[in-house]
Amino acid sequence: MGRLTFQGGVHPIYRKEITNDRPITPIPAPAQVIIPLQQNIGAPPEPLVAVGDLVKVGQKIADTEAFVSAPVHASVSGKVVAIENRLSPIGKEVPAVVIESDGQAIPLEDLQPYPALEEMSPDDLRRAMREGGLVGMGGAMFPSHVKVTAPQGKKFELVIINGSECEGFLTCDHRIMLEWTDDVIYGTRALMKVTGVEKAYIGVEANKQDAIDILREKLGAEEGIEVKPLEVKYPQGAEKQLIKALTGREVPSGGLPVDVGCLVQNVGTTATFARYLKTGMPLVDRVVTVSGSSVKNPGNYLVKIGTSFGYILDYCGIIGEPKKLISGGPMMGVAQITPEVPVVKGTSGILLFDKKDVPVGEARPCVRCGKCVDVCPVYLLPVYLMDYTLKGMLHRAEEYHILDCIECGCCSYTCPSRRPLVQTIRMGKADVLARRKKRQ
Repeated sequence: MGRLTFQGGVHPIYRKEITNDRPITPIPAPAQVIIPLQQNIGAPPEPLVAVGDLVKVGQKIADTEAFVSAPVHASVSGKVVAIENRLSPIGKEVPAVVIESDGQAIPLEDLQPYPALEEMSPDDLRRAMREGGLVGMGGAMFPSHVKVTAPQGKKFELVIINGSECEGFLTCDHRIMLEWTDDVIYGTRALMKVTGVEKAYIGVEANKQDAIDILREKLGAEEGIEVKPLEVKYPQGAEKQLIKALTGREVPSGGLPVDVGCLVQNVGTTATFARYLKTGMPLVDRVVTVSGSSVKNPGNYLVKIGTSFGYILDYCGIIGEPKKLISGGPMMGVAQITPEVPVVKGTSGILLFDKKDVPVGEARPCVRCGKCVDVCPVYLLPVYLMDYTLKGMLHRAEEYHILDCIECGCCSYTCPSRRPLVQTIRMGKADVLARRKKRQ
């Protein structure tokens, strides 16, 4: 059987060999962590602590009664020294709790493992997800307990575990599949139970054959969970493209995976959910790939949420003449203006590139080659969406389904004129949404 894939997409420079054989290595906790309260799509949680309070690892420090939200927990034990706005890797200042570590990593006494899956109901698992602060760790940071809750009148038929990791340089999910294999499988079973489905696919790109092999070996003849090799292509890990590749189903314009009966969950989130159920320790750390031409000791590191990029880069060592710092992958990641931003739940990578690897070129007029149209995995017309945005023709951009853009960057990557297509479309989407809100 051939490798599964979707229409469109590109084959960027992957450079995964830099770190794909580097095991997950813990980085010592820093003297201070900055924990942003907004680490999820939806309502931001409110602080539950005050300046001067002593906290322990795993203690809830922010929460809200809003459904679409997720609590935040202390990643170190120590003293709260500030609650103030701090710069986040998403590019803006947000409220944050600053904790000065006591160096002892004292865990909260109340943390206990959950019962076996057989003894837990779907509602129990859903509540556990929320209490653990689980969000999409592939970057979207959508609250997991919301994602596994099907809207009224709809139901899940299939769980898809996203092990594609199609972005270049990133290998944290690869290492999780190799080193936390049992957790990936346990977490998959938990997701099957919470959604009430009997079938799950673990989609893994073919450049991770060792992960495919170990998952299949561990699963053995177990029924219900299948490992599906995928063609190596970007953005294979985007939800709609992954669903298309694995099932042939197409999520409708403006729709969600549940509209075609699917739940897609990142493999890192899946493993972290399992580890939380087994230990009771909520989401206080995560695996981050640190790579790029200006990193002396690249690798996959287990770091505390709230650890600054600068601390991690100093630990790994900096070489050459650093020019560009990215949170996430090279295609969809966010360039940073300073390394003094903290790791959040959705930080999959920290990439630092030498100036020789960051060429700067002027955008030129469109040559009407159509490459952006050919590679768009959502079948859009990026060239028109950019023009409509620049001309303020938002009604036309909306008619051309600008909100369906997944901002993968394939159009900008392939453009021979170096036009900022995805960047302009991103602004256009924001303008269209603002226009819609004003009309309401």
